Order: sequence, then C-alpha cells, then structure tokens
Amino acid sequence: MRQSVARQQPARRRREALVEARERVFDEARFFGRWLRSPLTMGAVTPSSRLLGRTMAGFVPDPATFDDQSCVVELGPGTGVVTQCLIERGVPESRLVCVEYSPDFCRLLSERFPAARIVEGDAYAHGEALDALVGGRRIEAVVSSLPLFTRPDTQREALIGAALDAVPAGRPFVQFSYALTLPVKPARLAAEVRLSPWIKLNLPPARVIVYERPGA
Repeated sequence: MRQSVARQQPARRRREALVEARERVFDEARFFGRWLRSPLTMGAVTPSSRLLGRTMAGFVPDPATFDDQSCVVELGPGTGVVTQCLIERGVPESRLVCVEYSPDFCRLLSERFPAARIVEGDAYAHGEALDALVGGRRIEAVVSSLPLFTRPDTQREALIGAALDAVPAGRPFVQFSYALTLPVKPARLAAEVRLSPWIKLNLPPARVIVYERPGA
C-alpha cells in the first residue's frame, strides 16, 4: 500500500507541474494581449516571476501578528502571481483587497481568489481613499505592481504618500521596479527606503523597493 502511494506521488507532482506550466503560458498570453492593447497601463509584457512575487511577499509583516481587523492591499495584481505569493506567505485570502484596472484580469482574479475582495478601478484614483476602500480595517501593507514610471512624478508621489498615510507607522509600501532610480525620493515622503538585491532571473531583471515611515 505504501509503495502504491509512493508511486502515485511523482505522477501527481508531474500533473500539478503541467497544470501550473499551462496556466503560466495562458497568463503570459493574456498579459501580452493586454499590453498590446494598452501598453502605458502595463509595466511589463509578461507577468512577474514567482521569485519576484515571493520576494515582495517577504516584506509583508508576519501574518501571524495580524488580528481580525488586519488586511493587505494589492495594487495592480494582474493575473495574480503576487497575490498567490501573499497567500503562500500566510496572508488569508479573505484579508486581501486587490485593485485592478483591467476588467479581464478582475474576472480572472475573482475566479482564482473568490474569498478576496477584487475592486475594478484605477489604483491612482483610489490612492486617497484607501481607508474607505478597506471598510475601516487596518492596512498592514500595500503591495504594488503598478508601472509607476509611466506616470508623472506628482502622481507617483501622491500614490505612495497616500498609501503610507493609510498604513500604521513602520508598515510598508512594497513596489517592484526595473529602473535604476527610485520612483520617488524617500525624503519627499518623510520615509525610509529598503532595497532588495536585483532578481536577475526575472524578465526583465527587477528589484523590490520598500518605503516605510519610522514607527513611534
């Protein structure tokens, strides 16, 4: 009996890997199609890698410290690569509030993460209303895959500033970037910044930028 179960496990892993690879191909096709239709609203032509997603999720505070009022806001989740990494990090799916511009991606996210709150709209427009968006819950982190460098300096600063205003001191705004420069100088936000190493296996290579205001 044990030998039979042992033989089944590699086969099951192969099936799971095949399903994951198939989904990845479909997601890349969706992502590229969306980029062709509206390149200025997309930061890349392919979804973020899981390695990048896990790196971003690793900067979210330990979900074991969350309480019933805690949530995490994700801006620009796309096909949900980072969303899945947040769940694997330990963030309960029901505590995720995802703001996505594309109706197609919103439908996909709703299918994949039915317990999460999926909000269709412009994350820049919601930036100043994050408190209302989460229904009074405490935002433990804001995680963003938005293409910040397609927007003017003032809009970038307003978005990150509003996010930092909405989270408690010491909680992060997590962003990935392909650029060598910071999207906003931390001094303009009265914030500090942390940087991950470059993730060279991502296409293109990227790093994670974390803005935080010092705790009391």
